[in-house]
Amino acid sequence: MTSAMGAPLVLRVAAVAAVMVFAAVSPASAFPTDLPPGVPPFPNPWAALQNLSGCHMGEERQGLAGLKDYLSHFGYLPPPPPSSPFSDAFDQDLEAAIATYQRNFGLNATGALDTPTVAQMVSPRCGVADVINGTSTMARSSSADPHGRHLYAYFPGAPTWPPFRRDLKYAITATSATSIDRSTLSDVFARAFSRWAAATNLRFTETASESDADITIGFHAGSHGDGEPFDGPLGTLAHAFSPTDGRFHLDAAEAWVAGSDVSRASSPGAVDLESVAVHEIGHLLGLGHSSVPDAIMYPTIRTGTRKVELEADDVQGIQSLYGSNPNFKGVTPTSPATSSREMDGGAGAGLRPDSVFVGVVAAVGLLLAP
Repeated sequence: MTSAMGAPLVLRVAAVAAVMVFAAVSPASAFPTDLPPGVPPFPNPWAALQNLSGCHMGEERQGLAGLKDYLSHFGYLPPPPPSSPFSDAFDQDLEAAIATYQRNFGLNATGALDTPTVAQMVSPRCGVADVINGTSTMARSSSADPHGRHLYAYFPGAPTWPPFRRDLKYAITATSATSIDRSTLSDVFARAFSRWAAATNLRFTETASESDADITIGFHAGSHGDGEPFDGPLGTLAHAFSPTDGRFHLDAAEAWVAGSDVSRASSPGAVDLESVAVHEIGHLLGLGHSSVPDAIMYPTIRTGTRKVELEADDVQGIQSLYGSNPNFKGVTPTSPATSSREMDGGAGAGLRPDSVFVGVVAAVGLLLAP
């Protein structure tokens, strides 16, 4: 909760999907004031990108090849041929890719690496790509709303679960890599699925049988056989595939918090499991990333934050795919005390999650953002 939505760091390696919510910790209190907004006070796989702040067209600086890998991973640049890896030159393609990234995240689209852009890039996020096959999934605006509030997106071709599969079963199949007990996991995922069921005609039931499940959920570390390796604490947090693949993977290396207040967690890198699960389930159902910061389907999320309530953008997007639940009462407006502006995940057997659907699947990977 992946190339169309986002994925692990190296584009050549991963792509993930999902949403996350952070408890009542404000951005100001979540991070030291001497760091740019969104820059975590602890290492993550993309920390080296901070050294590139201020770079612009025409420069050549060590580390720009890594930035190109990052942008390629999330769909902003095509992967380089094996015989010709990315260079450290700030060329026109890189400038255009950065400008697209900046537009997606509501930043000043200069194409240069200013501080706000770098701060956003190093935020943990969903591994699913933001750009799929050259088309941004975060740039969709609604003609009905000139202010750009309706920015939900789908995977290429808008894949969905077919009409005859509205009662979906999920199985929690890989838990040996996490210390969270099975009962707590069942409660967390049941709540996460129920938020999407409340707005649609979909129904979700946990099953103990993997062979009987439409959706499988598991915790994995590093390379785990789907071509989308995880990158350790932070970076990409999780990934999920588009319909009807059904795979949802979480990075076992994260400091997951389930069943307690994530804002009170002792780890500065604590991540709320339910928040990420809600986001990734959106990918499993066919939603891509949204440009609306408060939406569950926004690609990034802050550590120590809880973000589980669907926003209007999420509801309109999912109901456009599956119809509405006649008993749905609508969304409750969020407040600064209960919602953050970010969220994140993606994987695929031999394929990038985002390209999976283009070929066979789609993925998700969650991260932290300001």
